[in-house]
Amino acid sequence: MHLSFRLFSCGAVFAACTLAFSQQSAPKETTVSAISNPEPASNLPDAPEPQQTQVKDPNSKQAPANEGAAKRKQQPKRILGIMPNYRAVSAGAIPPPPTPKQAFKIATENSFDYSSFVFVGLTSMIAEGGETHKSLGKGVPGFWGYYWRGFVDKTDGNYWVIFALPTVLHEDERYYAKGEGPIWKRAAYSSTRVFITPNYHGHNTLNASELMGRAIAQGISTTYYPSSDTSAGAVAEKWGYAIMRDAMTNTFREFWPDIATHVLHRNP
Repeated sequence: MHLSFRLFSCGAVFAACTLAFSQQSAPKETTVSAISNPEPASNLPDAPEPQQTQVKDPNSKQAPANEGAAKRKQQPKRILGIMPNYRAVSAGAIPPPPTPKQAFKIATENSFDYSSFVFVGLTSMIAEGGETHKSLGKGVPGFWGYYWRGFVDKTDGNYWVIFALPTVLHEDERYYAKGEGPIWKRAAYSSTRVFITPNYHGHNTLNASELMGRAIAQGISTTYYPSSDTSAGAVAEKWGYAIMRDAMTNTFREFWPDIATHVLHRNP
């Protein structure tokens, strides 16, 4: 558990550092204003329309001049083709509130994606090697004991946090990327989305779905973990770890387009 936490911490630090380097090296854009046309600005043919959409859907075609900038801010469905990123919304996009069916689909995709089985396998190997729960044993039987419990933990939490509670509380549990601004503001914004989330009316509210959902999942886990590892302190520690993991995942989502563009020199 502690090693996983350190891995996520290193990932967040790496993202922040690489973004700082990229911002220092990125060329500044200059603008030239035309002064030859004496018409009022409101009559210019390229004046913005009052009802112009803020950002187009990532899948729709955009003007060639804006295509590069849009791609640099776009949140992919998968990061590096491996990590599922279905909960992310690209910077500037304002989609309608998710329906219960959409929320259920996102929870299912996050839980049963092939990468989920791999991730749980890696964390189970670490837990088994470190004897996190000694009563589960070692070797293949011990690994299996860790694996199925870890998979139930992850799946149970996803359905509570992404589908069940948001549907009842009318909270939007998708991650809305900021995409621009100072590094520290983006880092603070992304990491605090586990405490703040928009409701169906677009207003920020306490993220009860995240906080309560993870707590409910940990409470349920006491029924299938050894009784020696289900004390109030142990459950609270696992709850805190789950919240911290989600916060770090959001931070990685936020900075991934910058890492892909400026470090890996590829589209996100």
